[in-house]
Amino acid sequence: MKVVPTQLPDVLLFEPRVFGDARGFLFESWNEREFDRIGLRARFVQDNHSRSEKGVLRGLHYQLRQPQAKLIRVIAGEVFDVAVDIRRNSPDFGRWVGVRLDAASHRMLWIPAGFAHGFCVLSAFAEVLYKATDFYAPEHERCILWSDPEIGITWPLSGEPRLSAKDASGVRLRVAEVFP
Repeated sequence: MKVVPTQLPDVLLFEPRVFGDARGFLFESWNEREFDRIGLRARFVQDNHSRSEKGVLRGLHYQLRQPQAKLIRVIAGEVFDVAVDIRRNSPDFGRWVGVRLDAASHRMLWIPAGFAHGFCVLSAFAEVLYKATDFYAPEHERCILWSDPEIGITWPLSGEPRLSAKDASGVRLRVAEVFP
């Protein structure tokens, strides 16, 4: 598996070796030994699967307690996936990185705990799978406003996104509860 650094040192893009022929393809989407080899110790306890239509934006989500590191991949369609560093003591606090993930490339994004996560759907629909290192805990979930001007994410949208009520009422980073 090829590891590609991003503009944020702790967020990594993985490009798996894909073995394909006329019948289809095969690749490893998770291999504990490979993660250990590069120094990432991850114990996944939950897999999530979402399906969304074009223009849907989900995020920016995180859990203050029971923080989750995530390994994100798209199995249908294409998304623009974003991670925002919300560790107050980090030199990258408030910075974001965005990458396009799609079913054809099989690329995966590693987002460590301490980051807010979101994505918008670029194709007619997209299905996103992600592995999480801790269980979902709605009482600890927080949401930062997707359009916070101080973060300044450049979402590749052609209009206003479709949001849940929770995402529409996210708070700005300057007043959000964040990690130390």
